Amino acid sequence: MASLDISSGIKEEMNNVCEDMRRAEFCAAIAEEEIMEKIESGIQERTFNRSYANKMLILIADAIGIPTDRTALKKEFEEFKNEINDVQSRKDKAEAIQMEQIIALLGRADATSSPEEKERKYLDRRNSLGSQPLEPLQPFYCPITKDVMVDPVETSSGQTFERSAIVKWLAEGNRLCPLTMTPLNPEILRPNRTLRQSIEEWKDRNNNIIIASMKLSLLSHDEQEVLHLLGQLQDLCEEKDSYREWVVLESYIPLLIGLLKSKYHEIRKKALLILCLLAKDGDDIKEKIADVENAIGSVVNSIGRRSLSKLAVALLLELSKNGAVCERIGKVQGCILYLVNNLSSDDLQAAGDAKELLQNLACRDENIIEMAKANYFKHLLERLSSGPEDVKLIMAATVAELELTDHNKTALVEEGVLEPLLYLLSQSNACMKKVAVKALQNLSSVPQNAFQMIRKGVVVPLLDLLCRHSLTAPSLKEEAAATIMNLSLSTTVHEVGQVQLSLLENDDDIFRLFSLINMTGPHVQQTILRTFNALCQPPSATDMRSKLRQHSALQVLIQLCEMDDFIVRANAVKLFYCLTQDGDGGTLSENISQKCITTLLKVMNSSNDEEEIASTMGIISNLPMDHVQITEWLLEAGALPVIFKFLTDGNYNGLHKNQLIENAVGSICRFTVSTHQEWQKQAAHLGIISSLVQLLGFGTPLTKKRVAISLAEFSTSSTGLSRPIERRGGFWCCSAPSEIGCPVHMGICTVESSFCLVEAGAINPLARVLGESDLGACEASLKALLTLIDGEKLQNGSKVLDEANAIAPVIRLLSSPSVHLQEMALNALERIFGRVVGFKQKYGASAQMPLIDITQRGTNAMKSLAACTLSHLDVLHQQSSYF
Repeated sequence: MASLDISSGIKEEMNNVCEDMRRAEFCAAIAEEEIMEKIESGIQERTFNRSYANKMLILIADAIGIPTDRTALKKEFEEFKNEINDVQSRKDKAEAIQMEQIIALLGRADATSSPEEKERKYLDRRNSLGSQPLEPLQPFYCPITKDVMVDPVETSSGQTFERSAIVKWLAEGNRLCPLTMTPLNPEILRPNRTLRQSIEEWKDRNNNIIIASMKLSLLSHDEQEVLHLLGQLQDLCEEKDSYREWVVLESYIPLLIGLLKSKYHEIRKKALLILCLLAKDGDDIKEKIADVENAIGSVVNSIGRRSLSKLAVALLLELSKNGAVCERIGKVQGCILYLVNNLSSDDLQAAGDAKELLQNLACRDENIIEMAKANYFKHLLERLSSGPEDVKLIMAATVAELELTDHNKTALVEEGVLEPLLYLLSQSNACMKKVAVKALQNLSSVPQNAFQMIRKGVVVPLLDLLCRHSLTAPSLKEEAAATIMNLSLSTTVHEVGQVQLSLLENDDDIFRLFSLINMTGPHVQQTILRTFNALCQPPSATDMRSKLRQHSALQVLIQLCEMDDFIVRANAVKLFYCLTQDGDGGTLSENISQKCITTLLKVMNSSNDEEEIASTMGIISNLPMDHVQITEWLLEAGALPVIFKFLTDGNYNGLHKNQLIENAVGSICRFTVSTHQEWQKQAAHLGIISSLVQLLGFGTPLTKKRVAISLAEFSTSSTGLSRPIERRGGFWCCSAPSEIGCPVHMGICTVESSFCLVEAGAINPLARVLGESDLGACEASLKALLTLIDGEKLQNGSKVLDEANAIAPVIRLLSSPSVHLQEMALNALERIFGRVVGFKQKYGASAQMPLIDITQRGTNAMKSLAACTLSHLDVLHQQSSYF
């Protein structure tokens, strides 16, 4: 080819091919040389053990490119043995001798024998040995140590010694043979291979007899005897692979498995150790162990015992290297859970073995699912990310169906589960979408995960699924809506340092999602309503609430409140309540009709949901107070008795009890305004005032604030409603009054007729609220108390406040962080100290320092008023114009 007129490129390729061929031949020659060296070494060293011969057979098979299964090896070995006849016929004695030696070496291998052949050969050999061990022959003993030799070597004197003993003899400076006393050459120590082989044959014979004879003794009930025999058996198994083979052929495996149930810990431990040694000798042995009834189950149960766990895992790891046995291991109940628990073992070896065993078991999808159920997700995530499409589907379904703790849900997301799930969500396959959405729904209940999903852009594809009316199955829509709801709930949880995320990025997304309420079934409706309820909850969500009100959300919600589906209705009511909390009275007034009021009262009367009732009450509470028509509609519909019933009904003690009371009191406020005494009278006749006073003792701060606001309105009307005291006939100036009048209003007062706070017993409770930390409740309570000293009631009202110990709390409000509270208290005290004789002596000392502080730190108006008050207390001169 090179002589032809061809291009230089083709010539170069030809040269490269030639070079590759030369290198391949060279590599093959090297491999063959290495095998021949090992064979020569085995023959020279008389390495006639089975393990070495098996390894050589495998090496040769690999080198010449034939399969390593038993049938192929046997066929090739038989052909090799037949070749010796051809060599002998050529009268090539050297080659024939070499081949006989190779056959002798490789003939020790059992890789070419079937289990039945191995067993038959063993039994023939064992039966030929007799039943009694032989004493060692005299030449077996080392003249120096007097023990049977292990590595006999011949010296220059022709005598044989144990290698270590003669080396030590020479190292100590001895130069004469211990037996013949002739000089020794330290350089000459020749292995006595013949003697060594004889010693090994003697040991093998005796150990074979021992192994065959001790089996029955292991059934003894004597713990110490059994432990001794197991120790002896373990030593034999560790010494030589042929001994392990004999142990197997003597049917020790079922006996050792049985010992795993022993009540003695050390016996179980020894049995596991020996089984571990045996299991390393090939697939046949692994299968023999696994075939014993409940063998794998007994080993798995041993994992549950801390002291045996390491050995049990090591044994299972060795057994799992056989595919068929590995499959059986994964099916044992509790096995995978034990292994996962072992991953956290303090013993690094045990933890490593457990991890490797789980890796082997991960060959089956069923095992991976069990691992996930045991909170070990490594292999599930690998399959989900890089497995075939059908496997990805199975793994995603597992994530969807698992009952996961929040910790595990977080761990899955941190380890990268979102990317493959989003990949499945992006596919056109409906099954993939469904299982991906379901998995995302399962994971999204943890706020931290939901934040990650929002960042990864999961909302848009979920919205798309919801909006494809004809293409998306109802069940998939429900799951997509539920996932969005979970994401929305996460936005209500804000941790320090965490950037606030928006679920719906633009108005189109908001309106697109809300518009689905009228186009979907009840399940999706209620989920979307809950989504918006979560999005509208935070105080920072004013923009969201405003957009929904502008989008006619109130009209939609009012219609939903009329539905017969109680769950949808309840969620609509809760969102309606949320949208009324910003004080947008104009928008509310436009949407509230008499029919709406009737609907709200119907909800309250028919609902068994405490939160729904509280929310309905909250809607009424948030309706514009100055809208007289709404109040009239409420009264016509009989709202006042209904509200009062919930205020006093002791049957409501759930999570929303406080909210229910707060909103009920807020709703009552509209009926207590002093500009409409006919409304006040209806409320008072129901006994509302007394109930309100009671709430000052145990209500929430908001409840107390609203109660005080109502009581202040009632008290404003008291002066005009207090009935004058009638005098008896005759000299009226000398006659005593027929009735005792109110100490504040100086007339006849009752709770129902004049709404008097004194008669209602409200003074002391209101005074106590002044000492509480909530500024809103304090301000409302102070305003209610100050109605008692309005105008001409100053003298009488101040005395009543003094008797109720209310003056001291008012003085303390001079130091309040609320400037408005300071101003209210200062105005009241200036009037009291300026006109009520005796109070400046009683309270002047306690008021002086707070007043001085105001003169230094307060506003200009407050400084002047504080100075005026100090002048009433004789701290400053009456004519001082300093302030």
